[in-house]
Amino acid sequence: MVSLVQTSSFPLIPRFRSSHPVLEEARVPCRSGVRCHVVEPLKFENGKPCIPVLPAGERSLPSFLTTPQLGNIVSSKNDTRLRIFSGTANPSLSQEIACYMGLELGKINIKRFADGEIYVQLQESVRGCDVYLVQPTCPPANENLMELLIMIDACRRASAKNITAVIPYFGYARADRKLLFQTQGRESIAAKLVANLITEAGANRVLACDLHSGQSMGYFDIPVDHVYGQPVVLDYLASKRICSDDLVVVSPDVGGVARARAFAKKLSDAPLAIVDKRRHGHNVAEVMNLIGDVKGKVAVMVDDMIDTAGTISKGAALLHQEGAREVYACTTHAVFSPPAIERLSSGLFQEVIITNTIPVLEKNYFPQLTILSVANLLGETIWRVHDDCSVSIIFPLATKSK
Repeated sequence: MVSLVQTSSFPLIPRFRSSHPVLEEARVPCRSGVRCHVVEPLKFENGKPCIPVLPAGERSLPSFLTTPQLGNIVSSKNDTRLRIFSGTANPSLSQEIACYMGLELGKINIKRFADGEIYVQLQESVRGCDVYLVQPTCPPANENLMELLIMIDACRRASAKNITAVIPYFGYARADRKLLFQTQGRESIAAKLVANLITEAGANRVLACDLHSGQSMGYFDIPVDHVYGQPVVLDYLASKRICSDDLVVVSPDVGGVARARAFAKKLSDAPLAIVDKRRHGHNVAEVMNLIGDVKGKVAVMVDDMIDTAGTISKGAALLHQEGAREVYACTTHAVFSPPAIERLSSGLFQEVIITNTIPVLEKNYFPQLTILSVANLLGETIWRVHDDCSVSIIFPLATKSK
């Protein structure tokens, strides 16, 4: 069984409360099994679903989202100027986002013709509306990217006032530069190409989660709101009550040191270790040595994504060789290309903690897997963008740690 949990900082509660009677009643569960009105201290048990229930009368915002600025936001569930539409890549996440915001997903017809071409038709008016299109460009990346572009074009031709592409996982983000000291040349920078395609299709803004590198934001000629999945994972780790003296944060490669360092600062300024890795080809990694001490400690490996799991699994094997007591893997995006599942479930990891930016098929669940939801994080960000309020204040620690 896989553990489907919601962190304490982002409980699934409606964005609106007593002023809307429809939210006073129990809502229909989302596809992932998470309900709208849930907030209470969580009890996590690895390998079992954990779905908390909101006690009667308790509908306050979580402390992580309670700020003076948030309290000044006044909106209405009946605000017909805000519309959320979901692509076919991750409909369950889209439903959770709408559930948090107290809105219904917009009606849209998406289908494939016999030759594979994609057809999109909006089934309600969006004239003069702020439209948010939720569509990660996860595998199959080309299919989902093309679907997003056609959705944007449909909204533009329907006279939407503003179109925001909500991309929980931005495909092609790793193709963001030409590699230095690389023997072969004439490589494309596909991240810039995809940014151009989204802009030319008609998007006015992009909302992305944990881009592979910050420089990708500069490839867009439109505003980009970059949110972090880090607080969601940190809240879950805090619930496990691991002694800070036993904790060490590990970067699986030199390129992720800045990310791991920021993560370590939020975990009681935990010590940092680095796995030195030499890559001989795409999706092929070889671990060389370890920088730092992990003997007798609980090692938390942090990365933005897990693809084939070659890097992180070889790093975990090295940590065990160096005397680590337990190894946890934490990542935002679970791409899980074969043979990732076999590597992650081989017993190297005490727990593999991911988020639902990319849907994981039930057949790929394994006992060590825990899935956290970023729906409330994205939902709150959408509200703040719509209300012209600050987004960075949602991540006070993330912005101060840079």
